[in-house]
Amino acid sequence: MYFVLLSRAEKRPMTEVWPIQLADRLPMVPVPLLAGDADVTLDLQQVLSTVYDLCGYDLAVDYNRPPVPPLDPEEWSWARERLRKA
Repeated sequence: MYFVLLSRAEKRPMTEVWPIQLADRLPMVPVPLLAGDADVTLDLQQVLSTVYDLCGYDLAVDYNRPPVPPLDPEEWSWARERLRKA
């Protein structure tokens, strides 16, 4: 399980939490701006996909090697299947 955390200055120590499984799409999260400004929605999946593509991580990462840190057996099976389809 992975987590996205959002800590708003005016609500600390309270934190907003989005739990995520490896196979889940990353969430869209509200990004706080200045006090009095409305939140802006950030699509974390789109950000990750864009950075991955622009930075050439598909060429930099050796997907034939096991990931570090290791995945649990269910996640590793899911990852191998995704790589096989890609």
